[in-house]
Amino acid sequence: MPTLSSVNFQGLPCHQLALPNGDSVLVAEQGAHVLSWVAQGRERMFLSPANKWDGRSAIRGGVPVCWPQFNMRGTLPKHGFARNSQWQLVGSELHAAASQITFEWRSSNETRDVWPQDFVVQLSVHLSAGSLQLDLQVNNTDTQALQFTGALHTYFAVDDIDLTDLQGLGGLEEWDAVADVHGMADDVLYFDGEFDRVYTASTQPLRLQDGQGSLLIEQSPTWANTVVWNPGEGKCAGLADMPRDGFAHMLCVEAAQVYTPVQVPAGGQWSGWQRLTVS
Repeated sequence: MPTLSSVNFQGLPCHQLALPNGDSVLVAEQGAHVLSWVAQGRERMFLSPANKWDGRSAIRGGVPVCWPQFNMRGTLPKHGFARNSQWQLVGSELHAAASQITFEWRSSNETRDVWPQDFVVQLSVHLSAGSLQLDLQVNNTDTQALQFTGALHTYFAVDDIDLTDLQGLGGLEEWDAVADVHGMADDVLYFDGEFDRVYTASTQPLRLQDGQGSLLIEQSPTWANTVVWNPGEGKCAGLADMPRDGFAHMLCVEAAQVYTPVQVPAGGQWSGWQRLTVS
């Protein structure tokens, strides 16, 4: 049977879910942050070795939950404050073929000081052989409407960014944030230097290919955008929480809501997922 263990990783309280075949996922209570996903004997997530691990600073790598704001598109700190907050493990379902654990974060006097909104947010982490799915659910428990942007900001581990490509976005609308140019995506994306682009989300799976194999990346249609990001050598050198060569071993492919905020009516609910499958 699968196992669920409470563990300490880099001084942070975490929970590890492991399947009999050796696949596992490690999630920190800080931000309900996925730190590791091992599938078929390989670590699939990039996690920076230069993180502070102080329980307050944002964690670089894994899957940060960026909510309720994407980047600096609003008045909150960059990428909102979900990733810096303490979540609680509130449920688990352990089965031989597939298991899940669920984390929850609720509004409080502390959150209302920076964002006057009542909410309950849950992240469910589904693990099966060769597959990981993350479900984000937003419950508006307020008497006023709730608006948010955000992302599941997934950092994939790759052997060498020069030997990595991403397929499946061809022909979709693309905004190159580095050059501030709008256009249409190429059939295959390659990465040479800083890469920061927002796409209209595809209805089909994306394929991330590197030297050791490939992953299929899917997202629910409730996320309007897909963001693809790599800092490149120059920008990476200026990031205090990244090693100088970190850019060469990661690529972010994010299920995101960038331009148009999601509207959740009072008492309403929204959910969105990202699913990753070894192929």
